[in-house]
Amino acid sequence: MTSSSLLHVDEMYRADASAAAAGVRSLDLMENAGIAVATAISKRWTARPIVILCGPGNNGGDGFVVARLLAADGWPVRVALLGSTDKLSGDAKANADRWNGAVASLSLAALEDAELVVDAIFGAGLSRPIDGGLAELFSHISASVIAVDIPSGVHGDTGAVLGTAPAADLTVTFCRAKPGHVLLPGRDLCGELIVADIGIPDTVIDDIAASTSRNGPALWLSDFPFPNNEAHKYTRGHAVIAGGATMTGAARLAAMAARRMGAGLLTIAAPPEAAVIYTADTPGNLVSTAPFTDILADPRKNAVLVGPGAEVSEETRARVLAARAANKASVIDADALTVFTDDPDTLFQSIDAGCVLTPHEGEFARLFDPEGDKLTRARRAAATAGAVVLLKGPDTVIAAPDGRAAINDTGTPYLATGGTGDVLAGMITGLLAQGMPAFNAAAAAAWIHGRTAELFGPGLIAEDVSELIPEVLCELIADDV
Repeated sequence: MTSSSLLHVDEMYRADASAAAAGVRSLDLMENAGIAVATAISKRWTARPIVILCGPGNNGGDGFVVARLLAADGWPVRVALLGSTDKLSGDAKANADRWNGAVASLSLAALEDAELVVDAIFGAGLSRPIDGGLAELFSHISASVIAVDIPSGVHGDTGAVLGTAPAADLTVTFCRAKPGHVLLPGRDLCGELIVADIGIPDTVIDDIAASTSRNGPALWLSDFPFPNNEAHKYTRGHAVIAGGATMTGAARLAAMAARRMGAGLLTIAAPPEAAVIYTADTPGNLVSTAPFTDILADPRKNAVLVGPGAEVSEETRARVLAARAANKASVIDADALTVFTDDPDTLFQSIDAGCVLTPHEGEFARLFDPEGDKLTRARRAAATAGAVVLLKGPDTVIAAPDGRAAINDTGTPYLATGGTGDVLAGMITGLLAQGMPAFNAAAAAAWIHGRTAELFGPGLIAEDVSELIPEVLCELIADDV
């Protein structure tokens, strides 16, 4: 199990219990958690007035450790507790007893003159909304906030805000991050995220076998189809992209992306009336006006993209079903999804785990149950469809029918421009053509897509994404050496 694994709240509870069963004292885990937070604070700020807001559970116990350690280093520390010390128990009680300073009630007065605020009130397991006096207190915080585990009010599994939550400048969590650290809006409220090792053995995490990951090269780099010295264009796959008659730019963007990702050959299946546009484009593209089924009859053509620039028409539907009848690895995007709105079962019956569906939220809601948090919806959709589902957005979720899921957090808001989705679909197709498994191909393409935006910055347009793919691939090659 890699460090990219994300632990759900119940899995983190299991990790704590298993660590204790393996002989790791929970009191030591709490001490290590407090050390991690105090160290992170000291690295980023010089000593100044700081208030530690403690809750009634183990998160509050962590806060008492932080208070004790910072005070020992000469920081002016105040502690405010939600509740009373006589109601604490277990490790939280033990660390409250180790704190020699005063403990005030949690109120607006606790914030007075504080230049830093440590939020150690509730951890990731909170399940009820924050309201009343605590919500009012959060609204009055103007100092920099350091969250212990996760900002209080952010759900650890979904990233949803339960009522309200403070925006942290820094969040220190332990052992592994949780989905709520990566999903929105939780991710935006965490600020800088540190994942600290507090002594839970790796064997404990391995035994949990987490099925959710933070998307990144650790998840898929070993499967990435970098060519070897014996590679040639025929060994790197032959992708087919179904071109539209009027919105020709979409397929052309996808074609460039597929080739940049390494597809050895690429054919655009062009309507005869638009062939001149496609043939006048990038000379490395092959263009065919033959019937779609005839194009697919060539067994060397092994990956197909249908959707970019298509229309909601019987022809688009037929092209999807033809690709599946020919048993090609397939990416189904945009109108090629919408065309099945009234008959999703026909789509689901034709696809398999080698296919990738790439809906945005609107397209998703036309085919799948839209209820629930994003991670749950994507997983449920993948199981329903029997295919990989890439649910797009600033917190894209990639889900496989076997239950695996990855949350992608690369990218910038500048990806919100026409054509970038077509580029992403083309990138996935290029990887499928080279034999990369569908889930890993979708995850790798999503990460690289976002990384190009980070490299480019403001002013990004869809064409820029493909132009920067080689730079990101160079980074990956360096990581793989």
